[in-house]
Amino acid sequence: MTDSEIIRLIDTSLAEEFELDQATLTPDAHIYEDLGLDSLDMVDMVVVLEKAFHFKIREEEAIREIRTLGDIHEFVLSKKREMGA
Repeated sequence: MTDSEIIRLIDTSLAEEFELDQATLTPDAHIYEDLGLDSLDMVDMVVVLEKAFHFKIREEEAIREIRTLGDIHEFVLSKKREMGA
């Protein structure tokens, strides 16, 4: 799976789960302010990403640093690279 396919899957999965407009899903979109998600939605987001990519991230310290959609993209891409190594 290419990086662009991974990003597309992240965006599509989040748009479907949280009923977000695809036009709002830009890398610089802030999770809370721009996308309107809250801390409970972040828990759901972790579950959505775990299902989509088949890896566990609940224990990851880095998940606490996520502020934008671009951060999510980078986190998942990094995780996929780790798994491929």
